[in-house]
Amino acid sequence: MGRITASALAAMLGEVDPRQPAYRWLFTTLRSLIANGRILHGTALPSERDAVAALNLSRTTISRAYTQLREAGYAVSRQGSGTIAQIPGGPMTGGAEPLPLGGFGPVRGSTVIDLTCAAPNAPAGMMDQYAQAVAELPAYAGTMGYYPLGIEALRQALADYYTQRGLPTGADQIIVTTGALPGVAAAGRAVLGRGQVVLAETPTYPNSLLALKAHGARAVGVPIDSRGSNISQMAQMLHSTGAKAMLCLPDFHNPVGTLLDDAGRKAWAQELDKAGAVGIVDETCVDLWLDARPQVLPMAAYSKNLITVGSASKSHWGGLRLGWIRTPRHLAGAMARARMSMDLGVPVLEQLVLKNLLNSGAALSDETRAQLRGNRDWMLGQLAEYLPDWAPNRPAGGLSLWCHLPAPRSTALAARLKSVLLAPGSTFAVDGHGLEHYVRLPYAQDRAELEKAMPAIIQAWKQVA
Repeated sequence: MGRITASALAAMLGEVDPRQPAYRWLFTTLRSLIANGRILHGTALPSERDAVAALNLSRTTISRAYTQLREAGYAVSRQGSGTIAQIPGGPMTGGAEPLPLGGFGPVRGSTVIDLTCAAPNAPAGMMDQYAQAVAELPAYAGTMGYYPLGIEALRQALADYYTQRGLPTGADQIIVTTGALPGVAAAGRAVLGRGQVVLAETPTYPNSLLALKAHGARAVGVPIDSRGSNISQMAQMLHSTGAKAMLCLPDFHNPVGTLLDDAGRKAWAQELDKAGAVGIVDETCVDLWLDARPQVLPMAAYSKNLITVGSASKSHWGGLRLGWIRTPRHLAGAMARARMSMDLGVPVLEQLVLKNLLNSGAALSDETRAQLRGNRDWMLGQLAEYLPDWAPNRPAGGLSLWCHLPAPRSTALAARLKSVLLAPGSTFAVDGHGLEHYVRLPYAQDRAELEKAMPAIIQAWKQVA
């Protein structure tokens, strides 16, 4: 159980709001800190005596605020521990990103650690973002609520986001979706006929591949390794297979972690144009840089035949369930029809949340970025110490390590683990098998979970190697 000191709490609370009683201000501010994840579930709050001195408030004020926290379900008293912060009802289990492993993560109440998922938790302050969006919602309540392409304010915010990155974009080129996968699926429907070939690097993100295959596309793989995309091999495959489209992940490739430079992006786009193929660029990980902000242009800056798909799931929160398509204007009609064949729009409230996040310039929070960087480096240190014959990459961004194993035992490792769910390398293969020399290790989870998972992985590997 963690504990927050009175001085640390005072810094988080800020100045007393003189417009309301002090006990009420303290209660509402503490409740917000707990709800927004700045004070974690299970954290011991300062004793009333310590809080009096640090907060310069009376004992009665502190006691009354703590009592209201308990009555509201945001705290509980424990003998010998004092007042403990909590989420009413406790944090929900699950909520992880499902991969095609035959299931959807741990069942409710399970203590299994899910390392099939590579996505961070909601950042601190998300509840405040929702409260701000609720205040804006009445402006839309007088309408029917259908915005098949997205509300105009969010479409403009996304257009500005691309323009600021060096890719001039108008709001008419933006289509809002329920995550990146529907964006990939809509792109596939717009440009691929049944049975036509879509090229994809292997390994690749399996859910995007499933979204394209579900429409009847035939996927063909071209290898990618830790050095990055092989443009010449890709060009050869584009022409030999007659591919009509290609799934492109130039930004912190999932799972390999590579970042393509501008020269590579330009060459790739040119080869797609020569082959008459449309590129479907998955930018889900574009804002997940950890060491230094990449100085590269969006790949769509190099061709008018590239459809870009983005998502708020990794950079903001998966619970928003929002993604988008940035389409070339000559494909806008086809893209809109394909998107509307799937559903009639996404919730207005979440669109307002994302609009405000984009307009504030917020992508991955500094706190989340620092946590991911620390987890990555810690995990690399653990592998170097305990599994020195493994060869992980060191990605400059993204959410996972792609590890080369000294023996082709990836599936055996995943099967051996009982307390950890792990995706074997074959999960990321375009043809669904192979890559037994590889395993993906996400580092987006809380450090406490990773510290439990790594010893289990180390022990399991010793048993199957």
